Amino acid sequence: MSTAGPPQGAKAPLGGRDGHAVSQRLSARTRVQRRPVHGVLLLDKPLGLSSNQALQKVKWLLRAEKAGHTGTLDPLATGVLPLCFGAATKFSQIHLDADKTYETTVRLGLQTDTADAEGRVIAQRPVACSLGQVVEVLDRFTGSISQVPPMYSALKKDGKPLYEYARDGLTVERAPRDVTIHGLELLQCELLGDAPFLRLRVHCSKGTYIRTLGQDIGQALGCGAHLGALRRVQTGPFDAQHCVTLEQIEAMTEDQRLAVLLPIDRLLPDHGSITLDTDNAGRFLTGLRRRGQWADAPNVSVYGQTPRVLLGTGHVKAGELIADRLLSPIEIQQILESSPALSPT
Repeated sequence: MSTAGPPQGAKAPLGGRDGHAVSQRLSARTRVQRRPVHGVLLLDKPLGLSSNQALQKVKWLLRAEKAGHTGTLDPLATGVLPLCFGAATKFSQIHLDADKTYETTVRLGLQTDTADAEGRVIAQRPVACSLGQVVEVLDRFTGSISQVPPMYSALKKDGKPLYEYARDGLTVERAPRDVTIHGLELLQCELLGDAPFLRLRVHCSKGTYIRTLGQDIGQALGCGAHLGALRRVQTGPFDAQHCVTLEQIEAMTEDQRLAVLLPIDRLLPDHGSITLDTDNAGRFLTGLRRRGQWADAPNVSVYGQTPRVLLGTGHVKAGELIADRLLSPIEIQQILESSPALSPT
């Protein structure tokens, strides 16, 4: 009996239960048609998924053509992850600079090679510090501090992520970075027992590595530490109580999923506002500067007058409105068509 498969270039028949399942999957894929979706979705990222995995899941549920996020969370972290769709991706970089707030559990006495619970324990020491010493150390880590980025991070060295060096057992030199810890609140402290820990609330500037902060606090206490859990509770103006979970999104109808999207200008809370009439709005969208009685401003959101719809962002210098980021006419039309309240009457 011959055991050879079908001739090269021929397709094997889809038969039996396996063939039926494959056929169903292929059919399901062909039925999913992408569409233009514009806005911001506040996701409560679940434990175990990377930021990109969570993004791709929501993108698929919305059938969105274009999507991006505003800064990564580790798979072991949960919490606020703003997801940008369509024209909102043009402004996601602005939000990367926002301050963040985290709640974290720092496990004392154990140091790992990744500075979190996923890593291998590389040192174990007794916890002999007092509550007073904990408070004093936390004071030391408040304000402007210097951090050395962890080896297990996506920061690149010679075009290669640091975690790839770390997985190969290599340690490379990393330049320290200055970050700001605006607030470091001790929520709970347990220095006795088999698993001593600190629970902290950290309000910090962009670029802060909470894993490194936890590890450095452990070193300063003389016992070592690693991050046991991490949750982002706020990023910029967005907080966890306004987020939706993947399970909630999965249970929604398509219309309900679109309804939880926030308008694009929610990414621009610190921008001033300028409204242009129809003629000036059209010229602004071509990149032409507009003159008006406006005070100088580094960041403004620019809107069309009728209907009132976001055209883009810009800045004002010496009475001139200069475009920075613009929506395309097609994107504006799609937003108007998907938002009846914005459509002109």
